[in-house]
Amino acid sequence: MGYKNATRSLTKVIEMKNITKKFGDFVALDSVNLDIFKGKVHALLGENGAGKSTLMNILYGLYYSTSGEIFINGEKVNITNPNIAIEHGIGMVHQHFMLIKPFTVAQNIILGREPISKMSVLNMKKALKDVKEISERYGLYVDPNAKIEDISVSMQQRVEILKALYRGAEILILDEPTAVLTPQEIIELIQIIKNLTKEGKSIILISHKLKEIKEAADFCMIIRRGKHIDTVVVSETTEEELASKMVGREVSFVVDKKDKKAGDEIFSIKDLVVKDNRNIITVDKLNLSVKKGEILGLAGIDGNGQTELLEAITGLRKIESGEIKINGNDITNKTPFQIINNKIAHIPEDRQKRGLVLDFDISENTILENYYKKPFSKKGILQYNNINVYANELIDKFDIRPKKASKMARTLSGGNQQKVIVAREITNDPDLLIAAQPTRGLDVGAIEFVHKSLIEQRDNEKAVLLISFELDEVMNVSDRIAVIYEGKIVGIVDAKDAEVEKLGLMMAGGGNK
Repeated sequence: MGYKNATRSLTKVIEMKNITKKFGDFVALDSVNLDIFKGKVHALLGENGAGKSTLMNILYGLYYSTSGEIFINGEKVNITNPNIAIEHGIGMVHQHFMLIKPFTVAQNIILGREPISKMSVLNMKKALKDVKEISERYGLYVDPNAKIEDISVSMQQRVEILKALYRGAEILILDEPTAVLTPQEIIELIQIIKNLTKEGKSIILISHKLKEIKEAADFCMIIRRGKHIDTVVVSETTEEELASKMVGREVSFVVDKKDKKAGDEIFSIKDLVVKDNRNIITVDKLNLSVKKGEILGLAGIDGNGQTELLEAITGLRKIESGEIKINGNDITNKTPFQIINNKIAHIPEDRQKRGLVLDFDISENTILENYYKKPFSKKGILQYNNINVYANELIDKFDIRPKKASKMARTLSGGNQQKVIVAREITNDPDLLIAAQPTRGLDVGAIEFVHKSLIEQRDNEKAVLLISFELDEVMNVSDRIAVIYEGKIVGIVDAKDAEVEKLGLMMAGGGNK
């Protein structure tokens, strides 16, 4: 049918014409055009740093375009801040949520649009009623009295969506909405998106995940390095075609990994007990070992002790009992500095909280663990010429964009922030590399590169502990797969023999059957 024929009879709600955005000499967007139609899901697909989020930040009033025009329902508008976008029925759910954690769900949803009684007092009773009604209408069930800090990530995302709908959003921008969700939560989100479009809402979906675009989107626009490449009808294309258009070359979806015999045990955990912030045991007498020259994948549903386990290994959380050893050395309750010096590298699951200093530039972030060593430091003084040379080498090798070592980490796209961390940790030559959600928010080309890097570590006789909620990733990259449930390892299988159904049963507590 083709895109033009498929959209001929649809109602156009947004038209972005010739949008150009420059940051100094860097052209982030180059005369990009985008049309959004009523009741449809329009995906934006592109590599990390391609300009997807920048385009949406312009539509939402967070950035000014250098040139170009925006029309909403046929009327030209000048969106200079998010309040104007909201007034025109545009809502945005950011990749990193904008919620106040000590506040309740209802307080977050009504913030800035609080219902006031005749006595000019906050009418919390009406607020709770409004939140309940809107959540039931769209099938977004949440507890309005729960505090944000006590609910899951997927529930927080629902709150963000409800917050936009409460403000009257007819056009909803979802920026990488599945990046922190489990497979089951992704299925639920796609159903929520379909419910919203049935109500006539228009959805703009920024995503790297081709499978989800195929399942959720009607149309897909591909951006590459700030330029519009193509817009397609999703049902008329394949994941392979989308990937090829996105990166400009064919992408392999199969992880190229040769059979390899693992060496001696290099890392071990015995009877480990760890408590969470509520003083509840979340890692319960856990046992695990990783050998030289192998990738051990840890599979499990979020919230089964993975975070506390990672924090215990890396010195960020106190260990109640048990022991952790690497190369025979006991590192139980050692400091992060001591653990790094025992040749353990860590790609953290939360890149902004644990992986980067956002107000440092790329070059400074590449040496966070080695700033005191030669050639980066001399008599306690940082040697910025040497640091920049090193950073530029990593930028080229790991294709970090934009290619400027002086660029502030917080200004990078989520995927490029991840690349900085991956580059730093892999080049530190660890004996054990802990990779927690290493491809979260990455495009298919970058995922391919990260997987190759992990396998390269394994082939160089390093040990790799991979923690991922992406079951396909765990199955494709790992040599062995351990399944964690309620803080315990309930079974370990050879990746060659792994089956989705069997792993799913174990992840639900069914045991190794």
